[in-house]
Amino acid sequence: MNQPIQLFDPASSTYTYLAFDEATRDAVIIDPVDEQLNRDLAVLKENNLKLVWTIETHAHADHITSAGLLAEHAGAKTAAPEGCGIGTAAVQLRHGDVLRFGGQELKALHTPGHTAGSMCYLWGEHVFTGDTLLINGCGRTDFQSGSAADLYRSLTEALFALPDNTTVWPGHDYQGRTHSSIGAEKLGNARVTGRTLAEFTEIMAQLNLPKPRRIDEAVPANLSSGLRHDAGGEPAGPVAAQGYAGDVSPELAFEWCKRGDAVLIDVRTDAEREWVGFVPGAVPLAWKNWPGMAMNPSFDQGLKAAVPPGKKAVLLCRSGVRSIAAAKRATELGIKAYNILEGFEGDPDETGQRGKRGGWRLRGLPWRQG
Repeated sequence: MNQPIQLFDPASSTYTYLAFDEATRDAVIIDPVDEQLNRDLAVLKENNLKLVWTIETHAHADHITSAGLLAEHAGAKTAAPEGCGIGTAAVQLRHGDVLRFGGQELKALHTPGHTAGSMCYLWGEHVFTGDTLLINGCGRTDFQSGSAADLYRSLTEALFALPDNTTVWPGHDYQGRTHSSIGAEKLGNARVTGRTLAEFTEIMAQLNLPKPRRIDEAVPANLSSGLRHDAGGEPAGPVAAQGYAGDVSPELAFEWCKRGDAVLIDVRTDAEREWVGFVPGAVPLAWKNWPGMAMNPSFDQGLKAAVPPGKKAVLLCRSGVRSIAAAKRATELGIKAYNILEGFEGDPDETGQRGKRGGWRLRGLPWRQG
């Protein structure tokens, strides 16, 4: 069996893993990080791998996952532990479940303690342990449904029951170490080796670790596979709380349209397009339903005609305001609709100048002047 590809995010000291079948090149990714999306896509391409699954060990508190984005970009399915509440994952994993990729199998092991739903994944002689078992340590248990007693049992009764030569691939390391083994951790793990349950529980209670810096942003976002519908990190469900499917970056919207998964709807007026610029391939459909106005039947009819069944609509305006209202209306019409963040020109900066904070035309995406 080949070795997994181990990748590292310095900001959160998170390890991401790619396991793959050498014959078919089918692959799974475990604990991907949103800020490393482009890196991970490049690694897949460099190694000629087809991503079949994105998998979480738990709902992370120190980084935001890219699982949802990888599913959109690479066509993978999402999987997560059932007990973690990640409702957007296509497959909710239970103990003993097996995920297949090519001729390979990855077995889910429920190992609660760091969080109630935490899982490790066994792949032949390799085990991906997330935050359950670290090198010479273990995950904390003082938040997010953690339990020192559960973690002790997960370590001593589940993981330490594996063969000693099983390679341990942890979810984090802060000292540059890359892997260990079950045998080594059984013999010398400072947190658990030789400890009774009472001793382990006391050690965990006395850690007094600081609150993870990104927990308030990361956990809600990770409960929706990292798909956020605004820059502040609010989670997006099947239909976001504000009444549409979510917000997407200009780059992701363009990728969807290029693949044929979505239809780009430009809701700016004809005058705006002529003055500022056109987006090739976009359907021009001006949004005129300002507050207090009656519904615009021509917009509804045009939208229904432009978006075939089974495709998404991505809506673009000048700065990303009208397209939100249009996305809500599209959702009411039964269309899965997304607002494009920052619009065509971007939000104004502190001086009132547009186009300073991004937008379609500053991202190198196709457009032409009128």
